[in-house]
Amino acid sequence: MRASSRQSVRRSITSSPTSLDENGPHELGRLIAELPPARLEQVFKHASWADERADSYERLEFLGDSVLELAIARAVFDRFADASEGRLAKIRAHVVSRASCALVAKDLGLGERLAERAGDISKDELERISRSRNVLAALLEAAIAALYLEHGFERIEPAIVSAFSEKIEYARSSHVDYKTELQEALARTGRQVHYTVLEVEGPPHDRRFVCAAHVAGAQFGMGRGSTKKAAEQEAAREALEALGVTPEVF
Repeated sequence: MRASSRQSVRRSITSSPTSLDENGPHELGRLIAELPPARLEQVFKHASWADERADSYERLEFLGDSVLELAIARAVFDRFADASEGRLAKIRAHVVSRASCALVAKDLGLGERLAERAGDISKDELERISRSRNVLAALLEAAIAALYLEHGFERIEPAIVSAFSEKIEYARSSHVDYKTELQEALARTGRQVHYTVLEVEGPPHDRRFVCAAHVAGAQFGMGRGSTKKAAEQEAAREALEALGVTPEVF
């Protein structure tokens, strides 16, 4: 792709302002924006245009995952003094999930920043990469690692927790992991659950999955969703109802 063509692609992706502006609402975004150029270069270097894979953001992603988990673990430990170890683990797992990380990364405009530094790739491929949930989550973790290396944990911990504050509250107040609840309820009586895909509906770009939850060979629940995981969660919810079990809310 010629430089002028690539610039037009970038303008189309970055036309709206993002919170990476240092006057934006997110302290985490401001810290990322103020990283030294060398750090930013690695944070936003995708493996597909890095000379060596080790030069991409993947090594930073590995470190950032641990830094993020520690920050969130400490936050939920302090906030929920009455929660059991198992409940704390569930809250943390939801807060640091790929989906949650991708949403925070999207709020911070990290996909757009990645696109600005893209190599010589096609428009379609650039848009696919910069909007990928896995890529967005990886970018956030890489950015957190770069901040950790630059400032240390104590300096960046409040900004990380603040960026995930809504996710923590959602996990505490309303998120229910039906699959885990079902698995734990069945384990108390020595039973297990397994899931099957009954049907896949719709075109490739708009799939709908139909899954069933089976206990001891009998179907106890069925669910539909845009992903297999979502359909299994719905099937698990129905199974819990069939078994007369009320899921715990965080």
